[in-house]
Amino acid sequence: MNQLSRRIRLGANPIIWSNDDLQSLGGATPLETCLAQARQAGFEGMELGHKFPRTAPELRAVLERHGLALVSGWYSAELLRRDAQAEIAAMRPHLDLLRALGAEVLIFAETSNAIHGDPAMPLSRRPRLEAAADWRQFGARMTEVGKAVADAGLALVYHHHMGTVVESAEDIARLMEETGESVSLLLDTGHATFAGADPVALARRYRGRIRHLHTKDIRAAVMEQSRREDWSFLDGVVRGIFTVPGDGMVDFPAVLAELPDYRGWIVIEAEQDPAKADPLHYATLGCANLARMVREAGFVA
Repeated sequence: MNQLSRRIRLGANPIIWSNDDLQSLGGATPLETCLAQARQAGFEGMELGHKFPRTAPELRAVLERHGLALVSGWYSAELLRRDAQAEIAAMRPHLDLLRALGAEVLIFAETSNAIHGDPAMPLSRRPRLEAAADWRQFGARMTEVGKAVADAGLALVYHHHMGTVVESAEDIARLMEETGESVSLLLDTGHATFAGADPVALARRYRGRIRHLHTKDIRAAVMEQSRREDWSFLDGVVRGIFTVPGDGMVDFPAVLAELPDYRGWIVIEAEQDPAKADPLHYATLGCANLARMVREAGFVA
């Protein structure tokens, strides 16, 4: 077994084929096509999407048909509206499914007032937490949820995301300050860059708490136009702001260099309009580029 297989595994998110926030993008693409092409492109595992079965026997069967492992799955939280115990109860079926399929992390994001799924809402109107008391309550609730996830044998990894209350570098810093060790960080290179944060600096600062990595690249010209014209998040997706590693402006070698002790999955989650960006082509390109970058970063002897 080489060092790559021991330390790093490459996974994909089905959003490359079928978008979760705008389900008309790739809506006609069967799940079987997504999984077959992911395996063909070279990935070992998949995260969940809206087309996946939600019982353990069905999910295991469909993944095993394609020789794929379950990486994890996104959970939409509402901790700004309900307490930790209510959130844990709502999350339980998702947590149990991930645990049954052998996932090691649960992807968690606060979405109770998020705007990333509204194509008419410009990103300048995204929600913010302003009051210190609100941040303290949010962090305390999340820490309690994280402990429940840890008790189940997984790690809660928080996904900072455009159009949500945790978007900017400042938001991420406050999140890390207000949460305990039961809350880890999912570093998403694309969302960080889009939000004006430096993913290299985030990797350096939070390397001890980063437990999951999403590798989206950014097309600089599209990002600049999005900011200038104040697009919605989905406007950016449809017009091609995201792409796969190596096809944009993100310095992935520098990010990886800041994470020498990282273990687990590195996932490509580069949502695009599949009618404009052939999923198999971009999945294959991204997987090959990412595998090369991982090797060059020293994760392979």
